[in-house]
Amino acid sequence: MNETDADRLARRVAAFMTARDSASSGLGIDLVSARTRHAVMAMSVRADMLNGHGICHGGYVFTLADSACAFACCSEGQVMVLQSSTITYLNPAHAGDRLTATATMTDLRGRTGIVDVAVETAGATRIALFRGIVRSVGASVLPPDPDDSPAAP
Repeated sequence: MNETDADRLARRVAAFMTARDSASSGLGIDLVSARTRHAVMAMSVRADMLNGHGICHGGYVFTLADSACAFACCSEGQVMVLQSSTITYLNPAHAGDRLTATATMTDLRGRTGIVDVAVETAGATRIALFRGIVRSVGASVLPPDPDDSPAAP
Protein backbone atom coordinates (compact mmCIF):
# COMPACT_ATOMS: atom_id res chain seq x y z
CA MET A 1 0.00 0.00 0.00
CA ASN A 2 1.41 3.38 -0.98
CA GLU A 3 1.45 6.01 1.69
CA THR A 4 0.09 9.33 0.46
CA ASP A 5 1.35 12.79 1.38
CA ALA A 6 -1.94 13.26 3.24
CA ASP A 7 -1.31 10.12 5.30
CA ARG A 8 2.25 11.28 6.09
CA LEU A 9 0.77 14.58 7.29
CA ALA A 10 -1.75 12.66 9.41
CA ARG A 11 1.09 10.73 11.08
CA ARG A 12 3.04 13.95 11.75
CA VAL A 13 -0.06 15.56 13.27
CA ALA A 14 -0.70 12.44 15.36
CA ALA A 15 2.89 12.38 16.65
CA PHE A 16 2.67 16.06 17.55
CA MET A 17 -0.66 15.62 19.34
CA THR A 18 0.43 12.43 21.13
CA ALA A 19 3.45 14.20 22.61
CA ARG A 20 1.16 16.82 24.17
CA ASP A 21 -1.85 14.69 25.16
CA SER A 22 -1.32 14.07 28.87
CA ALA A 23 -5.01 13.19 29.40
CA SER A 24 -4.85 10.21 27.05
CA SER A 25 -1.40 9.08 28.12
CA GLY A 26 -2.42 9.27 31.77
CA LEU A 27 -5.21 6.79 31.07
CA GLY A 28 -2.92 4.50 29.08
CA ILE A 29 -4.54 5.34 25.76
CA ASP A 30 -2.20 4.46 22.89
CA LEU A 31 -2.28 5.61 19.30
CA VAL A 32 -2.39 2.48 17.12
CA SER A 33 -2.59 4.11 13.70
CA ALA A 34 -3.33 7.41 12.01
CA ARG A 35 -4.09 8.31 8.43
CA THR A 36 -6.20 10.92 6.70
CA ARG A 37 -9.55 11.29 8.51
CA HIS A 38 -8.97 8.03 10.39
CA ALA A 39 -7.43 7.03 13.71
CA VAL A 40 -7.29 3.94 15.88
CA MET A 41 -6.57 4.19 19.59
CA ALA A 42 -6.53 1.52 22.28
CA MET A 43 -6.77 1.32 26.07
CA SER A 44 -6.65 -1.52 28.58
CA VAL A 45 -9.39 -1.43 31.22
CA ARG A 46 -7.75 -1.29 34.64
CA ALA A 47 -9.31 -2.16 38.00
CA ASP A 48 -9.34 1.54 38.95
CA MET A 49 -11.59 2.23 35.93
CA LEU A 50 -14.43 0.05 37.21
CA ASN A 51 -17.65 1.52 38.56
CA GLY A 52 -19.83 0.22 41.40
CA HIS A 53 -21.23 -2.49 39.12
CA GLY A 54 -17.77 -3.93 38.48
CA ILE A 55 -17.72 -2.82 34.83
CA CYS A 56 -15.75 -0.11 33.07
CA HIS A 57 -17.15 3.34 33.87
CA GLY A 58 -18.73 4.82 30.76
CA GLY A 59 -16.68 7.98 31.13
CA TYR A 60 -13.51 6.05 30.31
CA VAL A 61 -15.12 4.50 27.22
CA PHE A 62 -16.28 7.99 26.20
CA THR A 63 -12.79 9.42 26.73
CA LEU A 64 -11.23 6.73 24.54
CA ALA A 65 -13.77 7.42 21.77
CA ASP A 66 -13.32 11.19 22.14
CA SER A 67 -9.53 10.86 21.85
CA ALA A 68 -9.82 8.79 18.68
CA CYS A 69 -12.29 11.34 17.32
CA ALA A 70 -9.79 14.14 17.93
CA PHE A 71 -6.98 12.37 16.10
CA ALA A 72 -9.21 11.54 13.12
CA CYS A 73 -10.66 15.02 12.69
CA CYS A 74 -7.33 16.86 13.15
CA SER A 75 -5.47 14.52 10.78
CA GLU A 76 -5.46 17.03 7.93
CA GLY A 77 -3.62 19.56 10.07
CA GLN A 78 -6.43 21.85 11.19
CA VAL A 79 -7.36 22.18 14.86
CA MET A 80 -10.87 20.81 15.24
CA VAL A 81 -12.72 20.49 18.52
CA LEU A 82 -15.73 18.51 19.61
CA GLN A 83 -18.87 20.64 19.39
CA SER A 84 -21.34 17.94 20.43
CA SER A 85 -21.51 14.18 20.66
CA THR A 86 -23.63 11.17 21.45
CA ILE A 87 -22.58 7.76 22.65
CA THR A 88 -24.58 4.58 22.81
CA TYR A 89 -23.29 1.89 25.15
CA LEU A 90 -24.01 -1.58 23.79
CA ASN A 91 -22.08 -3.97 26.05
CA PRO A 92 -20.06 -3.66 29.24
CA ALA A 93 -16.27 -3.71 29.30
CA HIS A 94 -14.45 -5.48 32.10
CA ALA A 95 -11.09 -5.24 33.85
CA GLY A 96 -8.41 -6.61 31.56
CA ASP A 97 -10.32 -5.91 28.34
CA ARG A 98 -8.27 -4.22 25.64
CA LEU A 99 -10.56 -1.68 23.99
CA THR A 100 -9.96 -0.30 20.52
CA ALA A 101 -11.62 2.85 19.22
CA THR A 102 -11.73 3.18 15.43
CA ALA A 103 -12.62 6.70 14.30
CA THR A 104 -13.46 7.92 10.83
CA MET A 105 -14.40 11.44 9.81
CA THR A 106 -17.28 10.59 7.50
CA ASP A 107 -18.23 14.09 6.42
CA LEU A 108 -16.69 17.55 6.29
CA ARG A 109 -18.69 20.58 5.14
CA GLY A 110 -16.93 23.91 5.54
CA ARG A 111 -15.76 24.08 9.14
CA THR A 112 -18.04 21.30 10.46
CA GLY A 113 -17.39 17.57 10.35
CA ILE A 114 -18.92 14.32 11.54
CA VAL A 115 -16.78 11.61 13.12
CA ASP A 116 -18.05 8.10 13.81
CA VAL A 117 -16.23 5.93 16.34
CA ALA A 118 -16.74 2.25 17.15
CA VAL A 119 -15.30 0.95 20.43
CA GLU A 120 -14.70 -2.79 20.54
CA THR A 121 -12.88 -5.39 22.62
CA ALA A 122 -10.01 -7.43 21.23
CA GLY A 123 -12.58 -10.19 20.71
CA ALA A 124 -14.65 -7.87 18.47
CA THR A 125 -17.45 -7.32 20.99
CA ARG A 126 -18.86 -3.88 20.24
CA ILE A 127 -18.88 -1.81 23.44
CA ALA A 128 -20.11 1.55 22.17
CA LEU A 129 -20.88 3.72 19.16
CA PHE A 130 -19.94 7.39 19.35
CA ARG A 131 -20.76 10.19 16.94
CA GLY A 132 -19.03 13.53 17.23
CA ILE A 133 -19.82 16.81 15.53
CA VAL A 134 -16.54 18.67 15.23
CA ARG A 135 -15.73 22.25 14.31
CA SER A 136 -12.56 23.80 12.93
CA VAL A 137 -11.24 26.70 14.98
CA GLY A 138 -9.21 28.02 12.05
CA ALA A 139 -5.74 27.20 13.39
CA SER A 140 -3.05 24.76 12.36
CA VAL A 141 -2.18 21.83 14.61
CA LEU A 142 1.49 21.95 13.64
CA PRO A 143 3.66 24.98 14.31
CA PRO A 144 4.96 26.82 11.25
CA ASP A 145 7.87 25.05 9.57
CA PRO A 146 10.90 27.37 9.58
CA ASP A 147 11.93 25.85 6.23
CA ASP A 148 8.70 27.15 4.69
CA SER A 149 9.36 30.79 5.58
CA PRO A 150 10.44 33.14 2.80
CA ALA A 151 14.15 33.77 2.52
CA ALA A 152 15.41 37.04 3.94
CA PRO A 153 16.40 39.60 1.29
